[in-house]
This record gives sequence, C-alpha cells and structure tokens, in this order.
Amino acid sequence: MPQAAKPKPIRLVCGLGNPGAEYAHTRHSAGFATVDELAARWGVRYWKEQLGCLVASYDLRLPDGTTRTVLLAKPQSYMNTSGGPLSKLMRAEHITPAELLVIHDEVDLPAGEVRAKWGGGLNAHNGLRSIASKLGTNDFGRIRFGIGRPPGKMSVADWALRQLKGTFAEEFDVTVTIAADTAEKCVKEGISFS
Repeated sequence: MPQAAKPKPIRLVCGLGNPGAEYAHTRHSAGFATVDELAARWGVRYWKEQLGCLVASYDLRLPDGTTRTVLLAKPQSYMNTSGGPLSKLMRAEHITPAELLVIHDEVDLPAGEVRAKWGGGLNAHNGLRSIASKLGTNDFGRIRFGIGRPPGKMSVADWALRQLKGTFAEEFDVTVTIAADTAEKCVKEGISFS
C-alpha cells in the first residue's frame, strides 16, 4: 500500500457550493461562504473566471518576510462535478493535492462544529468524491463545516439546500467565521490535520 502524502504549505483554498442565487444562502454552500469570508478578511476583491472556477489571489506574508501566493477558488459546476474544474485549475497552477485545502458542508458533524482534517474517508460527500476521483487521491486537507442531520424525516438534500432564515442564518454566519478562522490558521501556520 502506498505511503500517504503529507500536507505541504497550502497554496489553494477551495470552497464547495452550488453556483446561482437560489443556493447562495443554503447549508450546501458553506464552502463558498467561508471562502468569501476569507476574501473579505484579506481585502481580496478581484475574482476571475479560470477553467470553470471563480479564482482570487492573495499574497500571504510569512514570518520570515517572504510571501506565498494563495489562491481562493469556487468551482462553478454543481458540487457533484466540482472535481473537474478544480483539477484543471490545479494542473494549470502546478498545485499538488498536498497543497490543497477544501472547505465543505458536513452532515456528520453537529451544526456549528468545525474541524480540520487531513485525508481519510469521503463520508458519502459527492463534492469530495468528485475531487478525490479527479485527483486520484484522498490525501488533501479539508475543513469540515458541520451542518448536522435534518430533523424528523426531512431528506439530507432538502436540509442542505433549504434557504436559511432567522436563527438558522445567524448560526450559519457564526460557523462561517469559525471555519474561516480555522482555514486561516491552516494556511498561515501549516497546522497538522487530524
């Protein structure tokens, strides 16, 4: 069995979501919302369309005085095919899976909980499956953005794609802040994923 790749300094932060206004304020677009929060914090305002992704660039100043360019990306295909545009972008920018951090919604974590993870299983997440399939590996960093399981007999799809209002929207925004804090720490400090 091949040795698992080890994380390297992050050069690409990819938020997962579905494009279009009807999905903008849904749990399924947690990755998009978190990447937008990072862009706002870093003063990034210019996004360009590149190989099926919206892409922005940020020059991160490192403690030794050097800089590392970090790309923010939001694949513009639907989530279950997001691996296609993301893998094309990574090839064009010469970014390896070990330099990738993916932010995604996670039903197996309680709402409001955020965890960083390196590699491992895909938890039946279609976006992660698509990415792993196109990259040929599960060895990439993830920020798991907890959305919890739906109440009663509601389907996971309905729960993830329902427009957020009121308290749900407020709680989601708090979790976006936590997820952005976690992503920023991963990018800046190169923390080890667990």
